Amino acid sequence: MLTILAVDDDPKLLDLVTIHLTKAGYDVIKAGNGEEALDETVDDLPDLAVVDVMMPKMDGFTLTKHLREMDVPVLLLTAKGEIEDKETGFLAGSDDYLVKPFEPKELLFRIQAILRRYDKTVHTIMEIGSMTINRQTYEVQIGKKTLFLPLKEFELLSVLASRANQVFTRDMLIERVWGLDYEGDDQTLNVHIKRLREKFRMHDTGAEIKTVRGVGYKLEVEES
Repeated sequence: MLTILAVDDDPKLLDLVTIHLTKAGYDVIKAGNGEEALDETVDDLPDLAVVDVMMPKMDGFTLTKHLREMDVPVLLLTAKGEIEDKETGFLAGSDDYLVKPFEPKELLFRIQAILRRYDKTVHTIMEIGSMTINRQTYEVQIGKKTLFLPLKEFELLSVLASRANQVFTRDMLIERVWGLDYEGDDQTLNVHIKRLREKFRMHDTGAEIKTVRGVGYKLEVEES
């Protein structure tokens, strides 16, 4: 599970951001200011940070510089929309900029876009059930057998495997595999799920793609 550091001196906004990130499947670390945020990163670096600009002790621009030195991508939150503030944020190293108030859905879209650029949505090599999924070579190893899946099938399997036993909505899967600009219908996703299931039946994968009615799909690891 990916970890996001949420930093804001407004407790209500911090709780709101945390709720939406948690619902989206992220592990969240909360901090009320920049100094506290840096203390939280001493032992474990987050995969991304959502940082408010105006904070006591250490503002968001300064915190962003520290986080970028540690190669942590940053999405800045601010109540200001002036071009000067955006320029300062990007010069500090921020990856994106979101003006408050904002729609939670837009926050999630922007986070997903940043994570895709940094390729942190999934690990390079994942072990799920009896499968070893290698995103660098696009191979799926099952025992001594190597499967070479069509690209979209491989990407779909990789997304499902990135959070095994957790549900992905149909919209999330389409966005992650085919992109936000995809204009096709749900049938494409159905066909790819069906093909993956057929391959699972042919091999002892130790996992199964389950349908969650009215929601989407999850890759469920079989109990040994």
